[in-house]
Amino acid sequence: MNIKQISFSDINQVLAHQLGSVFQPTYSAEGPFHYRRNPLGDLMENLVPHPEFKMLGIRNIPQMSEKSLAYSTFTWAGLLKHLRQMLISNAKMEEGIDWQVQPPLSGLPPLGKVSLNKELRFNTSIANLVILRGKDVQSADLEGFKDPALYTSWLQPVNAFNVWKTQRAFRKYEKSAALVSNSQFLIKPLDMIVGKAWNMFASKAYIHQYTKFGIEEEDFLASFTLLEQVVASYRNL
Repeated sequence: MNIKQISFSDINQVLAHQLGSVFQPTYSAEGPFHYRRNPLGDLMENLVPHPEFKMLGIRNIPQMSEKSLAYSTFTWAGLLKHLRQMLISNAKMEEGIDWQVQPPLSGLPPLGKVSLNKELRFNTSIANLVILRGKDVQSADLEGFKDPALYTSWLQPVNAFNVWKTQRAFRKYEKSAALVSNSQFLIKPLDMIVGKAWNMFASKAYIHQYTKFGIEEEDFLASFTLLEQVVASYRNL
């Protein structure tokens, strides 16, 4: 964004942009004249096929300063190529995408697939939703997101991948794409948060601030167990 001094307002604007790219109206499966009435419910239906896996992450492109936007042009092929690689390599934004990471070859035995995933830092998905907004949206080719190698073996791509579209542009972007993914996106940050919280709990940091309001140490332990199970479940995909 070329911001010299980053403020909370700048951070909130990025967050609002990401959320807006998902929750602004899109057409429903009924056709181009019917908008979705329940986007949160549709998100759950499309992306959460199992109660043990409920962590969703967002990626959005393009996202840039207005000055840069004035000199930029985009194609659906280019945007979707970058968005797919952001998915499989777990990149937060377009800059710094690891193009060496590739999906595991189909037909590998499960053990081979797991070791290959770890070696290449491949991000396995349970379900993905791509939201396209802008000009010529019907011409976008999404076959790359239907590759079975992107997904866990217990869900077929026909059930694991969905797309929402609208020809109405988002903000000043002629074409834009958002990805909401139920995948291993959040393993690393969640694991880091749990680790830091464990260390603070073990050193009794701030515990008294909670116990005086009736929260017991057993409540902390139950929460740690719950989150560690979430991390373990996603790590074993």
